[in-house]
Amino acid sequence: MAKKVTIYDIAEKLNIAAATVSRALNDNPKISDATKKLVMETAEKMNYRQNRLAIALKSGKTNNVGVIVPRVNTNFFGSVIRGIEDELNASGYQVIICQTHNDEEKEADNVESLLNSQVDAIFMSTSSRNTDTFDKILKKKIPLIFFDRKKTMDNVSSVTIDDFAGGYIATKHLIDQGCKKIAHVSTGDLNIEIFRERFAGYKQALYDNNIPYSEDYVLTTKSNIEDGREAVKKLFSLKNKPDAIFSASDFVALGAIKELQEMKIKVPKDVAIVGFSNEPFTNFLELSISTVDQFPLEMGRMTARVFLAQTDMTDLDKIQKKVVIEPKLIVRKSSDRRS
Repeated sequence: MAKKVTIYDIAEKLNIAAATVSRALNDNPKISDATKKLVMETAEKMNYRQNRLAIALKSGKTNNVGVIVPRVNTNFFGSVIRGIEDELNASGYQVIICQTHNDEEKEADNVESLLNSQVDAIFMSTSSRNTDTFDKILKKKIPLIFFDRKKTMDNVSSVTIDDFAGGYIATKHLIDQGCKKIAHVSTGDLNIEIFRERFAGYKQALYDNNIPYSEDYVLTTKSNIEDGREAVKKLFSLKNKPDAIFSASDFVALGAIKELQEMKIKVPKDVAIVGFSNEPFTNFLELSISTVDQFPLEMGRMTARVFLAQTDMTDLDKIQKKVVIEPKLIVRKSSDRRS
């Protein structure tokens, strides 16, 4: 194994003090530009690598940021992470990704691991309903920024879409297509803010258009295709069957469409469907799926920008920032009865 090159090796090579090499490598203003250049060129030729841990211990910064998501195998969260990386990598930060699988205990373990890794910040789309885990982050004076799924807390920034508006425009579109018996399938606990807000938007759209609300038409499932199928089975076991479904997930919407087709129920003629998230598959199916776009790439970039803006502030200047992105309804075949 080749011997690891140290600053003492560089110092010996150049016949200068090791302290001078260290200062040059760390861009100390007391060292001349000519010496810095010579040290950098020699270090590169000798394949010298700085000890990142030592630098972190000295500076108090690791230039690592933790990102916690429910899961990484969706386009939405994948795109958010890409947006975060695009912004942070350009500023010299690396991203550590953790997933919770919607498990509160797993989320707490992820936070503990990231804190032990001394990350400079934690970005989180939370699966938790309590604040104990979040308080632990804040007590360590680590910046916490929520995206997508947030918990409203003092001194914590967030980047979300207007989920109420998303639920409203999806439901209003179905009403405009002539639907009167609109079901809503939530893909998360209604105690979690984003799902509660989508549900509230759904109810408000019904109320504003004089359509009675029925608890029978509201279901909660997991966000997968099979649960979409099961939701349809439950809804169509009702005496008064729905003529539309607004799903808080594109995966559930896809499962619902597959089950309806097997039941020989025509979409959108008999039942119109709108999903949520604008997953790529929604546009490439023979029966394309109407959906609400959450602009995940922009959400990720904005989350990173909020953090970077905070790092440029003094402690006295730092304030929480609540960024809300407007969603957009994308109308496709699954709900368009008038094309």
